[in-house]
Amino acid sequence: MTQTSFLKDVKSFIQSNWEKTNFQEPTAIQVKAIPAIGEGKDVIAESPTGTGKTLAYVLPMLNKIDSQKKNAQVVILAPSRELVMQIFDEIKKWSEGSGITSASFIGGANIKRQVEKLKKSPQVIVGTPGRVQELIKMKKLKMHEVKSIVLDEGDQLLTPEHKNTIKEIVKSTLNERQVVLFSATLNESTESSARDLMKKNAELIKVALNEVPTGDVQHVYLVCEQREKAKLLERMAKTVKMKALGFVKDIGNLDVLADKLEYEGVDFYLLHSDTKKEEREAALKGLRSDHQGLLLATDVAARGLDIANLTHVIHYDLPISASQYVHRSGRTGRQGASGTVVSLVTEREERELKKIAKELDITLKKNRLYKGELIEA
Repeated sequence: MTQTSFLKDVKSFIQSNWEKTNFQEPTAIQVKAIPAIGEGKDVIAESPTGTGKTLAYVLPMLNKIDSQKKNAQVVILAPSRELVMQIFDEIKKWSEGSGITSASFIGGANIKRQVEKLKKSPQVIVGTPGRVQELIKMKKLKMHEVKSIVLDEGDQLLTPEHKNTIKEIVKSTLNERQVVLFSATLNESTESSARDLMKKNAELIKVALNEVPTGDVQHVYLVCEQREKAKLLERMAKTVKMKALGFVKDIGNLDVLADKLEYEGVDFYLLHSDTKKEEREAALKGLRSDHQGLLLATDVAARGLDIANLTHVIHYDLPISASQYVHRSGRTGRQGASGTVVSLVTEREERELKKIAKELDITLKKNRLYKGELIEA
């Protein structure tokens, strides 16, 4: 499916919005998923971070909406308020000029105000599962005309804590509904839970790592002793021009590192599963608006995060697998932009990193930090 064949079947507002974005060709996941979703099939899709998953369902869903009918027709569920807001922004952007109305509903926000939003009968609902279910139970969100449900980051939505909520929401829609699930990582239990909610012939779509075009991304590493990593990161944060996302393996390590950097007067933002909503929003807003900055996060806290124009991804702790390396690194060099992936490794970890690079077929260069520049060692 080239750009032209993909665009000739969609409504004119999508075509003109596509032209405005200067996107050339659709991505692999868009090529595979858009036709299937457009035909009304149930879909289970896996595609790495940063491959245009949101548009792969937003475009065919918007294309189906009857803008004359004033009621909810599509419901999109996501596990975090950030992801809900990211999706909502995409919907607003891509529905421009269509007359389609949409609204977002997140836990923690004022419920009265959300009930007011529903009085305007939005046609696209984006929300976190708990809040959406609450509004259905209050009989404020009417699901009898909903034809399609999307589960974004589906592996997180079908965990034991959310699973029943999701089932109830899906059951409240039309019998002839369409259910679509997207995830960066699919395991067997997510897939079988998804099939329980779907028609028998759900289509499984997978995009392999080698189908994902990488921008001009450099993969480099710096070798040091374990105890010197914090000092090295401090020097990078103070001297290298970068808008960076740094990955630390768990909350314990992250807290220790944060204390060290704070003591040394380094400016940075912090994100882990215990971060309060307000702090989380402030951190993301800060990094998005800064030209320069460092956000430190655990893998769990960074799920679904999309920060435009990240110049660097830093593996402070070595990823445990090639796929984790890819998911972390996919945050930079998106849509063909350039970026640098930096791994801070001990001599022992250097061997592990080289194995990962070999498995992924990426060129890895040993660097050192010199006068605020990463140069070849």
